[in-house]
Amino acid sequence: IYSEVLFASYPAGTKLPAHTHETDNYGVITRGELLLTMNSKQTKIGVGEWYHVPALIEHSAEFNVETDEIEFWFNQVES
Repeated sequence: IYSEVLFASYPAGTKLPAHTHETDNYGVITRGELLLTMNSKQTKIGVGEWYHVPALIEHSAEFNVETDEIEFWFNQVES
C-alpha cells in the first residue's frame, strides 16, 4: 500500500474545480470548513470532522473561510 500525508492550507474564497484522484483520500479539517461536492451532493465539513473521497470519484471543493486540513492518500500498488 502506498500512502501519503498532506498538510494543506486554503485562503478564503478558494475553489477547486471538479477532478478525480487515483488514490482513496481521507481528510480532517483542523481550521475553517470545507464544502465538498461529490455525487451531486454538497456537504459542509467543519473542524474535527472527517471526510472520505473514494478513488476515481469526481468531486469539487470550496473554502469560503481560511481553512487548514490534514489529508491521507492511500493507493493499492502492485509489487
